[in-house]
Parts: sequence; C-alpha cells; structure tokens
Amino acid sequence: MKLQTLLSYLHDLTPYVGENPTITSIEMDSRQVKKGALFICIKGFTVDGHDFAKQAVENGAVAIIAERPLDVDVPVIVVRDSRRAMAVLADAFYGQPTHRLHLIGVTGTNGKTTTTHIIEQIVRKANKKTGLIGTVHIKIGDDAYPTQNTTPESLLLQRTFKQMADEGVDVAIMEVSSHALHMGRVHGCDYDVAVFTNLTQDHLDYHGTMEEYRNAKGLLFAQLGNRYDHERPKFAVLNNDDPASQYYKHMTAATVITYGTKTDSDIMAKRIDIVPNGMAFDLITPHGTARVKTKLIGLFNVYNLLAAVSACLVSGIPFPVIVEAIEEISGVAGRFETVDEGQDFTVIVDYAHTPDSLENVLKTAQQFARKNVYVVVGCGGDRDRTKRPLMAKVAVQYADVAIFTSDNPRSEDPEQILRDMEAGVPGERYVTIVDRKEAIYYAIEQAQEGDIVLIAGKGHETYQIIGDRVIAFDDRLVAREAIKERKKIC
Repeated sequence: MKLQTLLSYLHDLTPYVGENPTITSIEMDSRQVKKGALFICIKGFTVDGHDFAKQAVENGAVAIIAERPLDVDVPVIVVRDSRRAMAVLADAFYGQPTHRLHLIGVTGTNGKTTTTHIIEQIVRKANKKTGLIGTVHIKIGDDAYPTQNTTPESLLLQRTFKQMADEGVDVAIMEVSSHALHMGRVHGCDYDVAVFTNLTQDHLDYHGTMEEYRNAKGLLFAQLGNRYDHERPKFAVLNNDDPASQYYKHMTAATVITYGTKTDSDIMAKRIDIVPNGMAFDLITPHGTARVKTKLIGLFNVYNLLAAVSACLVSGIPFPVIVEAIEEISGVAGRFETVDEGQDFTVIVDYAHTPDSLENVLKTAQQFARKNVYVVVGCGGDRDRTKRPLMAKVAVQYADVAIFTSDNPRSEDPEQILRDMEAGVPGERYVTIVDRKEAIYYAIEQAQEGDIVLIAGKGHETYQIIGDRVIAFDDRLVAREAIKERKKIC
C-alpha cells in the first residue's frame, strides 16, 4: 500500500503530500523493522519509540509516524497521538479484518479467561472455526501462540485478526482489559457482542479510583456504536447481579441481554447444586430450559457459564448444542486446576489475584473441604498496594491456615509487600514465608488426609518476576515436585 493512500485513513485536515513510498509492513518495535516498513514511535511506560527512530531507518523503515519532528532521512509524519494513529493505520493496512469476523469481547475484573474459553468450546461444538486472544495465549483453530498482554496493542491485534480471517475463522473471542480500553488498543475492533462479567477492586494503581476503573470497562459497551443494523446486530451481555451493569446499560445503544442467579434476567441459573466432580443447575433461557451438569465448580463458574451461554445464544448457536457443550467442558489452565499425584489431600492452583476472586475460590473450596483449607497467597509488586491488606484479610477469614508469600515482586522489596499484607490482619494467625517455593512446600508438608491446599495468584503463569529478572516458575510444577518429595520421605 502506498504511504499517501494509507495516511488518507487518518483524515488529517492537512493532507500529506510528501514522498510516497510503498509500505510493506508496519512496526512499533525497531528491531522488527525490515525494508519497506512504516515505523510508529510509541511512548511506553519505560521506553520511548522516538529514541529508536534512527535505528528503524537503518533497518529499512521508509517512513516514520511520530509525535514530534525527528532528524532522519525518511518522511516523518507528525501526529498528535501516535497510539491512536497506529490503531487507524493498522486497521486500514490489514484490510479491516474484524469486518470479516464475528467478534466477541469479554471484560470484567474476574472470569474473563474462563468465559472466553467456555465460549470457544461451545462455538467449536457448533462446528465453527474459532480464534481466541487472552491472558493464556493467542489461538487460531488448534494452533496456539504466546502473548505478553491480556489484550495486545492494536498493531498485533489487527495483524492477528487478519490471520484469523485469512485462515477461515468464523468467530473470534477475546479478553478486553481495562488498560487496553483506556489506552485505545482496541480502537478499530468491530465488536458484535460485548460481555461484562463483574466489577471488583483491581488495577487502582493505574486507574486511581473504582469509578475510573468502571468507566474504562464501560468503553467496550459505548464502542458498540449507535447504529442499528439488522444484518449485523450488536449485543451487550451484562451480569444483572452486579450493580455496574445498570451503568453499562446506559452507556450502550446495543441490545442488552442480561444473565444472573438472583435478579430476574434473560438467562438464569436456578437450583444450583454441588455434585460429585462438578455442579448441576437449571439453565433457563428464552430458547429453552435444561438441567445441566458441568465439571466446573463454584458459583463464580456458574456466572462464567451464564455469560458464555448468553454470548453464544445471541451469536446464533443452537440451545441444544450449548447444553451438550457445557457438559463436556473440562476447565481452563490455572483456573481451579487440581494437581493430582495420588496424594490423599487436594491441591488446587488458581489465578485468583483480587480480594473478590480469592474469596470466591476459598468459599468454593470450603464447600467440599472435609478438613482444613490451606491457602498460599501473595501480591504482585508495582501494582495496586491498597488491595494487599484486603487479600490478607480474605485469606485469614476463609482459610484455616493462611500462608503469605511472594507473587511477582518486580522492583519492590518482597518483604515490604508482605508487611503491607500483614497490616490488614493485626492479631490474626498466619504464616509468612518470603520464598514462594518454600511456601508451597510448607503447605504441602503440613497438609493431612482430606485437607485442601489452594495456591493462589499465578495460575497458568510459568515465570516469576523478581527485580529485572524473569525466572522459570510454575505453581503446578512446584506443587507436583513437593508432593513427590513428600511421598519419598513418607
């Protein structure tokens, strides 16, 4: 695509009339630049892309998008907001790929990953090809690729959507983080269905207040647009039991579909029972009612299932297919995942890293605990400090034995993070072990027959960030090793 043609999509009041090279790729990382690339300078939290413009030109960039003039030997197009420009240019360069996909976005504090994976499995049951973008990975059909952010930057997003569309994906499902919405990473994404799971405290280090955090998530529903298209209708799927849904109803012009267990809703679950190896409940919808059984456990997973069912119904998936798929769904990596080495106690690894999600998984564990519940939990460094004492309070309230340890301390002193946690539980009983591996080993050594050990906070993650080092660390593997070591000793 010629540079002038690409830039016309920016609709700048001062049209570009300079050199007109052919653009063969767009990059925001100078190391990825090859001959013919358009390089976009993005200001990050720690790195400024403007500082790498010369390197980009040396690597073959034929034009630069920047927020200030630069001394380089190729055209520099100065824009007010290079990140916003990147979203527009990426969408245009890759041929507006989300127009060729049925796109479902899921936002909320907790449950995004599980909900998107449930939707994916239901849609696949309907013999449709799926694409998935989220915390665990990017997936196109059966092929999985690593991802760094829950919601990637707009450039990678549009490149991925083009690949999905070119490979015949019918339905794309993605997690949409509040950061991504606030930073404009999803500008240009033409969503057909937007799903809200819940709103509880998280990311206040970035958003500042719960109101701003709520508002950021609301952008997903506002961005469904104001146009009514009979051929391609837009839907907002909202958790009717969460107060924030009333706010989102007013933010969207799309058709609103509600789900819940308490408030009268379009899609509901009633008579919820814990059964061996899962749950059973009455699934009530305008398309039919069925008593369903699922291998998933916990009220929070009932909500995840209801959110997924709602999204699939408005996406045209037949109700009988949905019911059949629910009964086959096994779960998501690192979400209430059991570690079984034949031991006589239960070990569960879960991503719970907010007070609400930790409370949910501990309450669920207590429902089927025969004896004591142990929890190993920490809080990430360089993140919302105000939730640390809240996490500790939940741990000691809902577990019989709380063990505080490191999560991803990043640049912070892990002992200071633990002191922040301890400030929330004065006079309470708990154990503090800074080293996460030692903490997991301690919990497993202490567990007796019938006990439950919950290892919370990292879930599917296979690393730990300490200072500027990223080291290999997987709670599931460490727990497995600890169980095996215990067996040798016994």
